[in-house]
Amino acid sequence: MTDLRCIIFDVDGTLIDSQNDIAAAMTAGFAAVGRAAPARAEVLSIVGLSLDIGIARLCPDAAGSELDQMVAAYKDSFVEIRKTSDGATFYPGMRELLDTLSQTPENLLCVATGKSRRGLDALFKSAGLAGLFTSEQVSDHHPSKPHPAMLEAVLRDTGCEAGQAVMIGDTSFDIEMACNAGLTGIGVSWGYHPVEALHAAGAAEVVTSAAALPDAIFRATGG
Repeated sequence: MTDLRCIIFDVDGTLIDSQNDIAAAMTAGFAAVGRAAPARAEVLSIVGLSLDIGIARLCPDAAGSELDQMVAAYKDSFVEIRKTSDGATFYPGMRELLDTLSQTPENLLCVATGKSRRGLDALFKSAGLAGLFTSEQVSDHHPSKPHPAMLEAVLRDTGCEAGQAVMIGDTSFDIEMACNAGLTGIGVSWGYHPVEALHAAGAAEVVTSAAALPDAIFRATGG
């Protein structure tokens, strides 16, 4: 085993506070088929799932073609919102944390997100994150979380073993995915699922600030 450390982040609800953009894009997605979007809390509860799976949960009576229209309208709206926004809003301390972690050559920063490739590219462009991550896994190429495929792909990309890797996320889907891949999952308290759900899903610990993450990462990967 090498000294590499694979640090995998979820994006929405973990690094970036994108709830306003998500809610607006979901409203556009539902409006495209003449439907009213669910309540904001319901929309945020599915963040982390692949978009088609999430919308199907929000609207279980939608037919296949209608679901496709909603997904497409959401994606188009999200990209347009990113073009006109002032940039991504990081949770306190998370941008600085990425910069600090990236200064250690053995740290391989990676992403596993339910966003599409197009959505992630638009977000990373606005957030100034392009090129920072060694492996970027998106919903286009994998089953939805909590299936472990994304994390298995990260391990292949980085050459790391499961014991060298940690998944950091704000939803039970992230933590369950980590457990399914044999990785340690660390929850963050500021995202879209309650702390109790993260513990129930198997989080090794749940941190309440970005400042607490480096020590938690070291504990998860053997220091």
